[in-house]
Amino acid sequence: MHLMRESWTDARLDDFRADVDRRFDKVDRRFDKVEGEIRELRSEMKDGFESVNRTLANGVVALSASVIAGFAAIVTQL
Repeated sequence: MHLMRESWTDARLDDFRADVDRRFDKVDRRFDKVEGEIRELRSEMKDGFESVNRTLANGVVALSASVIAGFAAIVTQL
């Protein structure tokens, strides 16, 4: 069990600061890795959404063309 020390010496404070800096450096590296993964995911999502938008646009064009062709067929029968 750790006993409480009476005072903090300059050397102990320097050691503590170095340990804290080292730990924050680890956190920074992890955060950079997560940021990179998020950028990659956003890029994949953007590509996927663009593909969906293209598919929907093509579907609207095809559906519109078939409706127009249907009306044209009805008009020519009259």
